[in-house]
Amino acid sequence: MKNMKKILFGLAILAAFTFTQTTNAQAKPKGKEWKTPAADASKKNPLKAGDANAISEGKALWGTNCKSCHGVKGLGDGTKAEKIDISCGDFSSKEFQSTTDGEMFYKTKIGRKPMPSYKEKLSDTEIWQLVVYMRTMKK
Repeated sequence: MKNMKKILFGLAILAAFTFTQTTNAQAKPKGKEWKTPAADASKKNPLKAGDANAISEGKALWGTNCKSCHGVKGLGDGTKAEKIDISCGDFSSKEFQSTTDGEMFYKTKIGRKPMPSYKEKLSDTEIWQLVVYMRTMKK
């Protein structure tokens, strides 16, 4: 019984911490509107949605390049998110998921402060793999 109480207490602490991290991440202002040029927004992803290899590669790239700010699940609660003045976004949200693949590609490739540009670090194929992976974060 004592062990069960300890386990339940630990789970309650973990749940409270998780809730606090998520709500704090989303409490920050969004930042300025970020428009994507129409030609870039309409670009089509050459990789198929749901492609297992693209998802796997995208997940690995996410872990290396994105999760420190955007979090493991794309909730904007990464370890570096606290140091950023604006929200790192919630990639599972309807708002984010309603953007086009071209918009996701453009913003990842070009960047804007505090979001870095990945045009020198990742190939176009790798960025498209990230886009495919970001689509898996949908609620």
